[in-house]
Amino acid sequence: MKLLILSCESLTRAAYGAAARSPHIVDVTIVPRNKHQPLEIRARLQGLIDAAEGQGFDAVGLVYGLCGHTTANLTARSIPLVIPRAHDCITLHLGSRSNHEAKLKEEPGTYWYAQDYMERVQGINAALAMGQGNDEEMTKMYNDFFYKYGKAKADRMMSVMGSWLNNYKRAIFLTTDSNADSPVEADARAQASKRGWIFERLAADFSLVQRLCNGDWADEDFLVVPPGKTTQASYENDILKAE
Repeated sequence: MKLLILSCESLTRAAYGAAARSPHIVDVTIVPRNKHQPLEIRARLQGLIDAAEGQGFDAVGLVYGLCGHTTANLTARSIPLVIPRAHDCITLHLGSRSNHEAKLKEEPGTYWYAQDYMERVQGINAALAMGQGNDEEMTKMYNDFFYKYGKAKADRMMSVMGSWLNNYKRAIFLTTDSNADSPVEADARAQASKRGWIFERLAADFSLVQRLCNGDWADEDFLVVPPGKTTQASYENDILKAE
Protein backbone atom coordinates (compact mmCIF):
# COMPACT_ATOMS: atom_id res chain seq x y z
CA MET A 1 0.00 0.00 0.00
CA LYS A 2 0.87 3.66 -0.30
CA LEU A 3 -0.15 5.50 2.86
CA LEU A 4 -0.28 9.14 3.87
CA ILE A 5 0.25 9.61 7.60
CA LEU A 6 -0.85 12.91 9.16
CA SER A 7 0.74 13.23 12.59
CA CYS A 8 0.41 15.66 15.44
CA GLU A 9 3.71 17.44 16.05
CA SER A 10 3.87 15.95 19.55
CA LEU A 11 4.25 12.46 18.01
CA THR A 12 6.84 13.31 15.37
CA ARG A 13 9.40 10.71 16.47
CA ALA A 14 6.74 8.02 16.66
CA ALA A 15 5.37 8.78 13.19
CA TYR A 16 8.72 8.85 11.40
CA GLY A 17 10.01 5.80 13.26
CA ALA A 18 6.90 3.76 12.44
CA ALA A 19 6.99 4.88 8.79
CA ALA A 20 10.63 3.79 8.50
CA ARG A 21 9.79 0.31 9.80
CA SER A 22 6.55 -0.15 7.82
CA PRO A 23 6.46 -2.70 4.97
CA HIS A 24 4.44 -0.15 2.96
CA ILE A 25 5.27 3.09 1.17
CA VAL A 26 4.56 5.77 3.76
CA ASP A 27 4.59 9.54 3.40
CA VAL A 28 4.49 11.54 6.65
CA THR A 29 3.15 15.06 7.12
CA ILE A 30 3.60 16.71 10.51
CA VAL A 31 0.79 19.02 11.61
CA PRO A 32 1.74 21.83 14.06
CA ARG A 33 0.08 21.38 17.45
CA ASN A 34 -1.06 25.04 17.47
CA LYS A 35 -1.71 25.06 21.23
CA HIS A 36 -4.34 22.34 20.97
CA GLN A 37 -7.01 24.40 19.18
CA PRO A 38 -9.27 21.60 17.87
CA LEU A 39 -11.19 23.62 15.28
CA GLU A 40 -8.04 25.00 13.65
CA ILE A 41 -6.30 21.64 13.64
CA ARG A 42 -9.42 19.92 12.25
CA ALA A 43 -9.60 22.42 9.38
CA ARG A 44 -5.91 21.83 8.62
CA LEU A 45 -6.41 18.06 8.68
CA GLN A 46 -9.40 18.24 6.35
CA GLY A 47 -7.38 20.37 3.95
CA LEU A 48 -4.59 17.78 3.90
CA ILE A 49 -7.11 14.96 3.43
CA ASP A 50 -8.63 16.79 0.48
CA ALA A 51 -5.19 17.52 -1.00
CA ALA A 52 -4.37 13.80 -0.97
CA GLU A 53 -6.94 13.18 -3.70
CA GLY A 54 -5.41 11.92 -6.92
CA GLN A 55 -1.99 11.30 -5.35
CA GLY A 56 -2.21 7.50 -5.45
CA PHE A 57 -2.72 6.89 -1.73
CA ASP A 58 -4.62 3.81 -0.59
CA ALA A 59 -5.46 5.31 2.81
CA VAL A 60 -4.83 8.34 5.01
CA GLY A 61 -3.85 7.52 8.59
CA LEU A 62 -4.07 9.99 11.46
CA VAL A 63 -1.67 9.87 14.41
CA TYR A 64 -4.34 11.40 16.63
CA GLY A 65 -7.00 10.28 19.02
CA LEU A 66 -10.31 12.05 19.40
CA CYS A 67 -8.27 14.80 21.06
CA GLY A 68 -10.94 17.25 22.19
CA HIS A 69 -13.08 16.38 19.12
CA THR A 70 -10.25 17.41 16.78
CA THR A 71 -10.87 14.32 14.63
CA ALA A 72 -14.68 14.50 14.75
CA ASN A 73 -16.42 15.81 11.61
CA LEU A 74 -13.64 14.80 9.22
CA THR A 75 -14.86 13.51 5.86
CA ALA A 76 -13.17 10.84 3.76
CA ARG A 77 -13.30 11.75 0.09
CA SER A 78 -12.34 8.92 -2.29
CA ILE A 79 -9.64 7.61 0.09
CA PRO A 80 -10.39 5.81 3.39
CA LEU A 81 -9.32 7.43 6.65
CA VAL A 82 -7.85 5.38 9.50
CA ILE A 83 -7.89 6.77 13.07
CA PRO A 84 -6.86 5.08 16.33
CA ARG A 85 -9.69 4.62 18.82
CA ALA A 86 -8.11 6.77 21.53
CA HIS A 87 -9.42 9.64 23.62
CA ASP A 88 -6.14 11.53 23.41
CA CYS A 89 -2.47 11.14 22.60
CA ILE A 90 -1.63 9.61 25.99
CA THR A 91 -3.02 6.32 24.64
CA LEU A 92 -0.79 6.72 21.56
CA HIS A 93 2.21 7.14 23.87
CA LEU A 94 1.25 4.04 25.86
CA GLY A 95 0.47 1.65 23.02
CA SER A 96 -3.14 0.79 23.87
CA ARG A 97 -6.23 1.89 25.74
CA SER A 98 -5.76 -1.02 28.14
CA ASN A 99 -2.28 0.22 29.10
CA HIS A 100 -3.67 3.73 29.63
CA GLU A 101 -6.54 2.44 31.75
CA ALA A 102 -4.18 0.31 33.83
CA LYS A 103 -1.98 3.30 34.65
CA LEU A 104 -4.99 5.40 35.63
CA LYS A 105 -6.30 2.56 37.77
CA GLU A 106 -2.98 2.57 39.65
CA GLU A 107 -3.33 6.31 40.30
CA PRO A 108 -6.26 8.30 38.84
CA GLY A 109 -4.50 11.57 39.67
CA THR A 110 -1.72 11.15 37.10
CA TYR A 111 -0.23 14.12 35.25
CA TRP A 112 1.53 13.22 32.02
CA TYR A 113 4.72 14.67 30.57
CA ALA A 114 6.03 13.51 27.16
CA GLN A 115 9.54 14.11 25.89
CA ASP A 116 8.71 14.76 22.23
CA TYR A 117 5.87 17.10 23.17
CA MET A 118 7.93 19.10 25.66
CA GLU A 119 10.86 19.49 23.27
CA ARG A 120 8.65 20.88 20.53
CA VAL A 121 6.72 23.55 22.41
CA GLN A 122 8.14 27.02 22.87
CA GLY A 123 10.27 26.80 25.98
CA ILE A 124 10.65 23.67 28.07
CA ASN A 125 8.13 24.50 30.82
CA ALA A 126 5.31 22.52 29.28
CA ALA A 127 3.35 19.43 30.17
CA LEU A 128 1.25 16.96 28.30
CA ALA A 129 -1.90 17.48 30.36
CA MET A 130 -4.94 17.93 28.19
CA GLY A 131 -6.29 21.46 28.28
CA GLN A 132 -3.98 22.74 31.00
CA GLY A 133 -1.55 25.62 30.74
CA ASN A 134 2.14 25.33 31.43
CA ASP A 135 4.08 27.41 33.96
CA GLU A 136 5.12 29.99 31.39
CA GLU A 137 1.54 30.50 30.19
CA MET A 138 0.21 30.67 33.77
CA THR A 139 2.78 33.36 34.63
CA LYS A 140 1.72 35.42 31.60
CA MET A 141 -1.93 34.98 32.58
CA TYR A 142 -1.20 36.21 36.11
CA ASN A 143 0.63 39.26 34.79
CA ASP A 144 -2.30 40.10 32.51
CA PHE A 145 -4.75 39.79 35.41
CA PHE A 146 -2.45 41.87 37.65
CA TYR A 147 -2.29 44.81 35.24
CA LYS A 148 -6.02 44.67 34.47
CA TYR A 149 -7.47 44.06 37.95
CA GLY A 150 -4.79 44.56 40.58
CA LYS A 151 -2.98 42.10 42.83
CA ALA A 152 -5.84 41.02 45.13
CA LYS A 153 -8.20 40.09 42.31
CA ALA A 154 -5.39 38.53 40.25
CA ASP A 155 -4.47 36.30 43.21
CA ARG A 156 -8.09 35.18 43.63
CA MET A 157 -8.54 34.44 39.93
CA MET A 158 -5.30 32.46 39.72
CA SER A 159 -6.26 30.48 42.82
CA VAL A 160 -9.37 29.31 41.00
CA MET A 161 -7.44 28.68 37.76
CA GLY A 162 -4.82 26.64 39.59
CA SER A 163 -7.21 24.46 41.57
CA TRP A 164 -6.90 21.67 38.96
CA LEU A 165 -3.42 20.95 40.34
CA ASN A 166 -4.97 19.61 43.54
CA ASN A 167 -6.36 16.62 41.63
CA TYR A 168 -2.91 15.22 40.80
CA LYS A 169 -0.62 13.08 42.94
CA ARG A 170 1.74 11.45 40.42
CA ALA A 171 3.68 12.64 37.38
CA ILE A 172 4.77 10.22 34.65
CA PHE A 173 7.46 11.26 32.16
CA LEU A 174 7.14 9.36 28.88
CA THR A 175 10.59 9.14 27.37
CA THR A 176 11.45 8.26 23.78
CA ASP A 177 15.00 7.31 24.80
CA SER A 178 15.11 5.28 28.00
CA ASN A 179 18.93 5.28 28.02
CA ALA A 180 19.45 9.04 28.03
CA ASP A 181 18.57 11.98 30.24
CA SER A 182 17.24 15.17 28.69
CA PRO A 183 16.77 18.79 29.81
CA VAL A 184 13.01 18.45 29.54
CA GLU A 185 13.03 15.43 31.87
CA ALA A 186 14.93 17.49 34.43
CA ASP A 187 12.32 20.22 34.03
CA ALA A 188 9.47 17.72 34.48
CA ARG A 189 11.12 16.38 37.64
CA ALA A 190 11.46 19.92 38.99
CA GLN A 191 7.81 20.71 38.28
CA ALA A 192 6.66 17.49 39.94
CA SER A 193 8.85 18.12 42.99
CA LYS A 194 7.56 21.68 43.35
CA ARG A 195 3.98 20.40 43.32
CA GLY A 196 4.65 17.51 45.70
CA TRP A 197 3.94 14.76 43.16
CA ILE A 198 5.53 11.32 42.93
CA PHE A 199 7.68 11.20 39.77
CA GLU A 200 7.96 8.15 37.52
CA ARG A 201 9.87 7.62 34.29
CA LEU A 202 8.32 5.35 31.66
CA ALA A 203 9.48 4.37 28.17
CA ALA A 204 6.88 5.37 25.58
CA ASP A 205 5.23 2.52 23.68
CA PHE A 206 4.43 3.52 20.10
CA SER A 207 3.12 0.12 18.99
CA LEU A 208 -0.31 1.59 18.15
CA VAL A 209 1.35 4.09 15.80
CA GLN A 210 3.40 1.25 14.30
CA ARG A 211 0.25 -0.75 13.64
CA LEU A 212 -1.29 2.27 11.94
CA CYS A 213 1.66 2.47 9.54
CA ASN A 214 1.74 -1.31 9.06
CA GLY A 215 -1.89 -1.53 7.96
CA ASP A 216 -2.82 -3.63 11.01
CA TRP A 217 -6.20 -1.98 11.55
CA ALA A 218 -8.20 -4.26 13.85
CA ASP A 219 -11.64 -2.74 14.45
CA GLU A 220 -11.26 -2.74 18.23
CA ASP A 221 -8.31 -0.33 17.97
CA PHE A 222 -8.90 1.61 14.72
CA LEU A 223 -11.79 3.27 12.92
CA VAL A 224 -11.59 2.84 9.15
CA VAL A 225 -13.75 5.53 7.55
CA PRO A 226 -15.04 4.52 4.11
CA PRO A 227 -15.09 7.06 1.24
CA GLY A 228 -17.96 9.50 1.58
CA LYS A 229 -18.38 8.96 5.33
CA THR A 230 -17.76 11.50 8.12
CA THR A 231 -16.32 10.85 11.57
CA GLN A 232 -18.40 11.47 14.66
CA ALA A 233 -17.57 11.22 18.34
CA SER A 234 -19.12 8.17 19.95
CA TYR A 235 -19.98 8.16 23.62
CA GLU A 236 -19.60 4.40 23.76
CA ASN A 237 -16.43 2.33 24.12
CA ASP A 238 -15.58 2.69 20.42
CA ILE A 239 -14.82 6.47 20.87
CA LEU A 240 -15.23 7.29 17.14
CA LYS A 241 -17.70 6.20 14.49
CA ALA A 242 -18.36 6.90 10.80
CA GLU A 243 -21.71 8.16 9.53
